[in-house]
Amino acid sequence: MTEEERSRLIEQHPIGRGLDAFRASFTATCEKLEVESRPDALAWFERKDLENITIPFLFALLSCEVSDLLLLKTGRGTLRDKLKKIISATTTDEFDFDHIKPLLRLGLVDEPDDTLIWHHVYDLVIDSTPPPRSIASSLLQTPWLHNTSSFANSSEYRKDVDRYLMMELGPTYVGLCRFYEVFFERIDGLENAAEAVFKKCMEGAEPLFNEAWSGWPRTASQDEVLSWFADISNKFTEFADESRLKPLNQRRLLAQPNKPIHGSTGERKLDVGFVDDPEAGKTSRCRWEHILVPGELKSNPSADRASKAWLDLGTYAREVLAAQDNRRFILGFTICGSLMRIWEFDRLGAIASEQFDINKDGLQFVTTILGFLWMNDEELGFDPTIKTKDGKRFFEINRKNSTERLIIDEVMQRARCIAGRATTCWKVHREGCPEEPLVVKDSWQYPERDEEGQLLLEATEKNVVNVAQYYHHETVQICGKDDDVRNNIRGGLDVTRATNYRPGRSKPLPMMTSATSRQGRSSVTSQKRTSSQIGAPLPYNKRSCSVSPMKPPVGDDLSNRVHRRVVLRDYGIPIYWASTPSILLSRIGDCLQGHQSLLEVIDVVHRDISINNLLMNSKGFLIDLDLAIKTHRLAASGAKGKTGTRAFMSIGALLGEEHSFMHDLESFFWVLFWTCIHYVGPGNGRVVKKFDYWNYADTEELATLKLGMISTESLFAKTMTDYFTPHYKVLIPVMKLLRQVVFPKDRPWQQDNMKLYSQMQEILQNSLV
Repeated sequence: MTEEERSRLIEQHPIGRGLDAFRASFTATCEKLEVESRPDALAWFERKDLENITIPFLFALLSCEVSDLLLLKTGRGTLRDKLKKIISATTTDEFDFDHIKPLLRLGLVDEPDDTLIWHHVYDLVIDSTPPPRSIASSLLQTPWLHNTSSFANSSEYRKDVDRYLMMELGPTYVGLCRFYEVFFERIDGLENAAEAVFKKCMEGAEPLFNEAWSGWPRTASQDEVLSWFADISNKFTEFADESRLKPLNQRRLLAQPNKPIHGSTGERKLDVGFVDDPEAGKTSRCRWEHILVPGELKSNPSADRASKAWLDLGTYAREVLAAQDNRRFILGFTICGSLMRIWEFDRLGAIASEQFDINKDGLQFVTTILGFLWMNDEELGFDPTIKTKDGKRFFEINRKNSTERLIIDEVMQRARCIAGRATTCWKVHREGCPEEPLVVKDSWQYPERDEEGQLLLEATEKNVVNVAQYYHHETVQICGKDDDVRNNIRGGLDVTRATNYRPGRSKPLPMMTSATSRQGRSSVTSQKRTSSQIGAPLPYNKRSCSVSPMKPPVGDDLSNRVHRRVVLRDYGIPIYWASTPSILLSRIGDCLQGHQSLLEVIDVVHRDISINNLLMNSKGFLIDLDLAIKTHRLAASGAKGKTGTRAFMSIGALLGEEHSFMHDLESFFWVLFWTCIHYVGPGNGRVVKKFDYWNYADTEELATLKLGMISTESLFAKTMTDYFTPHYKVLIPVMKLLRQVVFPKDRPWQQDNMKLYSQMQEILQNSLV
């Protein structure tokens, strides 16, 4: 049967409403899981959930007349015969649902494309067997993790950010009974003060509290509750002052639900929050760096769930953490109807207190509000190791048996995320040596992973070229202990005691994909794509995908992150600040040399080549060895989330192939491609709508988009002509030559090839003449 005959049969026999039952089953499962009903919600489905929606989907295809008319490519039998076998296989433990997820997503889009669906079915049933899994994939690879710091050159629309924020936060544990003990009992004098203030609230002919709070709006509408909340918080402050209790910190409650907060990439509004300005009012212009404790109000008590109030508060927490470079964690609150919870957001995600009714437990409510007003900076989540003196911020390190004070000159980078490594980079100098800049990288690492500082130390000692030079590294100490999330921040709170904890259940990490071998690549190259799918949106910040154990690790609920710092001698700026296209090529060539030197001198593959990890001063150099690994190691150190920036990931890496230095060389290609599209001049970036989608597409789809883009020289040339900025159109011939060596025969590489280093360098060098 020819391709033309298949297309004609598919057109003559549309699926029509045949997928309605499948889509209804999917929607019902999303409601059960309390996630938004959209195709990428499949990342949250457990195996049983996937089985429950896959079977009606396959039966729907089986019932289509065309399934018995479409012949297999072998000529032996029809698609219907194979669909029956696949349906039977879905009930076995061996069936890998990752292989069918792309097909399920096609059936869930608003306007399903019958041709795409049936071509994916063909790919699924090739040779009657699913694509083979790569050996050792569970040892060498990490699950794909997309967090919200990964968006590159993106508008960050709320609808797009929200779905990845839910994935980033993962399982959110609520109802932790020791929550107040950990975060409020440390506040000096709070318990006695709260009792005294609450007693005043119950005094007088018209007490503020008499079995419930007076003035509480019956409808619990947002505006009415906000007005009431602001008034009663002021009353608590007055009562505390009258009683000459502990002086309050200079902060107050601010409610501006209809006014955007300044400092966001996309427009964001905050219902209510405690700010550091005691004079702030309804007309004040507020920025995220002023927000100390964000809050979210909902009129309906049923909104106290993951997809409603919890997610909204998480959005605010992300903005606050991004704006405040010295914040370790954030406390917040939700009030749904009259039901209140207190929240804590950190680099593992979010946890919350037990729910309580403010109209029934008035003392708890008073304690909470006074607590937010009385907390010192460290109790609010600010880093006590970052200090201020004479208007200068600094921290101290212990190096070579002596203490050095590092003065912070500027913030170079702050990851816009909640959970993850949350890297912050500062330009600093040693006290008294302002002419010698250093760079401090601050991040939260899984303790199972090797320390980046050790790799950088080895690289420096062995004279690896064009890689940031080591100065110092350490684990941050707070209260005489290693700073970490589980013990230092969360005070040992046990999430297995949460009211919503389910033993043995760990929500799937998003964008998870099995590692695939080179043999499995044919299933992608044969997929059909409409012209609208070829070319898509891009990513701007840092970090998005990740690479290691294929399934969520056992005990993921008990994971931890440790606070570490690395100090580097080299200070540079991202390569997209290159003043001319020629200098850009030269600096990328330097970084390419650094990558080769890492591999040949200390046997390390970088594994995170991205636009923010290629820096330059007088030369180009690589930074960030968070994901780097010795090539001889049989298993990746560390488990859960090694993230990378998806726009620059190779096609094979997006498909889950075991990482090779060749994947990194392809990433250099994508870095240059991206720069030419997104920068109209040195450091002058823009958002390109067509490519913004690369931030939000799942990994398999992004791989398909990239594959389609480089599949023919004419299509790639048209993409460059249409989207390269005038500043970089001169590099179109260079990109054409690089495409020929990076993608031989118009497809991704099939064999490791050390000569690719010299081939790419030769193209870059010749283009400088």
